[in-house]
Amino acid sequence: MKALITGGAGFIGSHLADRLLADGHQVVVLDDLSTGRYENIEHLLGRPDFEFVLGSILNADLLDDCVARCDTVFHLAAAVGVQLIVEKPLESLATNIRGSELVFEKAHKYDTRILVASTSEIYGKNTSDRLGEDDDRILGSPLKSRWSYSEAKAIDEILAYTYWRQKGLRSVIVRLFNTVGPRQTGHYGMVIPRFVNQALRDEPLTVYGDGTQQRCFCYVGDIVDALTRLVDTEEAYGQVFNLGGSEEVSIMTLAERVIARTGSQSSIRVIPYDEAYEAGFEDMERRVPNTDRAAAAVSFKQTLDLDGIIDSVVEDQRR
Repeated sequence: MKALITGGAGFIGSHLADRLLADGHQVVVLDDLSTGRYENIEHLLGRPDFEFVLGSILNADLLDDCVARCDTVFHLAAAVGVQLIVEKPLESLATNIRGSELVFEKAHKYDTRILVASTSEIYGKNTSDRLGEDDDRILGSPLKSRWSYSEAKAIDEILAYTYWRQKGLRSVIVRLFNTVGPRQTGHYGMVIPRFVNQALRDEPLTVYGDGTQQRCFCYVGDIVDALTRLVDTEEAYGQVFNLGGSEEVSIMTLAERVIARTGSQSSIRVIPYDEAYEAGFEDMERRVPNTDRAAAAVSFKQTLDLDGIIDSVVEDQRR
């Protein structure tokens, strides 16, 4: 495989690059470093089987050159994180919609197979137990910037599916549920690295909302393993797969567990959504994935529980 990873200097993308290189593949990373970090891939520079291209997926000519030289595309480039979406909605929409359109156009042009990273945000305010890939989307007003990310990723999914159905593009869609691990930062609203950073400094852990919202977290290594398997599975083309953890935890309980795992003297401070993000902000109260489809397709499973995930982030930040 010679794989292009868009957004490959990001948290998940850099771990994917490590995995592909370890498996003997060649990797090209395209990233504008808007949210990705040079430090994530610095250890790979100079390898004959690795290439870093500084640039945006919105640059059609540059993207064309990258895709033309690869047989597989992992499309991870996106404006991510609730905080970034709320603060820069127009830039986020341009990246998440127009950028993806260009990636699909080039993948079809060169007949490269493609895996597209979508999100659990797709489900919106649907609080069903163990959300399945075919469950309904329940979203708030389109005038609330909170939901623009969900809308944009839904368009990405429609494009991926339609290119497969109409044009035969070998595309796979994955919906990621709160992926966590080393190299992830808390700058864009990612909760575990933010909590760990605060705990290691003995600062108050800031819980947004009332802390009752429920989430499931999954280790990045388990996610990356599934991505590499799914793109290699012919039966996965034209399908969508949930990828996430199974242990449900409230954000308040999560804060308490981070304090316990770090031995911190931190307290917990609750911050209303209006203060943390914007007036009228709406959140998803519960996000629990059904991953049976991925388990059946590529034997997807978790190898690290929540305490192990927290410990991996603590070790990374201390280092």
